[in-house]
Amino acid sequence: MSTQNLSGKVALIQGGSRGIGAAIVKRLAAEGATVAFTYVSSTAKAEALQNSITGNGGKALAIKADSADAEAIRNAVTTTVEAFGRLDILVNNAGVLAIAPLEDFKLEDFDQTLAINVRSVFIATQAAAKHMTEGGRVINIGSTNADRMPFGGGGPYAMSKAALVGLTKGLSRDLGPRGITINNVQPGPVDTDMNPASGDFADSLIPLMAVGRYGTADEIASFVAYLAGPEAGYITGASLTIDGGFGA
Repeated sequence: MSTQNLSGKVALIQGGSRGIGAAIVKRLAAEGATVAFTYVSSTAKAEALQNSITGNGGKALAIKADSADAEAIRNAVTTTVEAFGRLDILVNNAGVLAIAPLEDFKLEDFDQTLAINVRSVFIATQAAAKHMTEGGRVINIGSTNADRMPFGGGGPYAMSKAALVGLTKGLSRDLGPRGITINNVQPGPVDTDMNPASGDFADSLIPLMAVGRYGTADEIASFVAYLAGPEAGYITGASLTIDGGFGA
């Protein structure tokens, strides 16, 4: 049962049309927030998500924006504020995962990993902070791979998620005096279309989990909703792991 903790708040989720992002959009809307979210290519999924929220009496806006494009990110922030009059919560969920042996890893994939997984977080936070007031929330979606990468080929991805740890700590010093918190959520393996809970890859990861299963997108979304809410005002600069014991 929804507590409506976020009633009157406006949230922007960067990368919100599917998987963990879509679960976050739905959860924040259920908590009473007005939600805007960006997407790149999943137009049908984005429109369906928007319509599912507005059809239930909520307010939602899907915004097409490539998180590798700095101007598109800034425009998404501006569009949100123009549509809803304010911005209280930013969730930086956009991300890419490129895996390849060291000798085969393409430099363009390395650059894209940094652009979307790290650079877009800084750009969106910089733009959103201009509109936030006391009680504002920034929540980055990192990965437990910042602390543990148990297979080859994922070095650049692990690096990008480790970079969020430092970025979150540093930005907490900029935002804290203004009453705005920023935190980094680090999921472990989560059942999404990008990383399904069945198949050879999952079979190699599940034995590493203390709870013996993948997480669900809804479990991550519930954690994000808590950090976005009024009870989390004393948590900032933190990297908080929700990984079923993957890193234990």
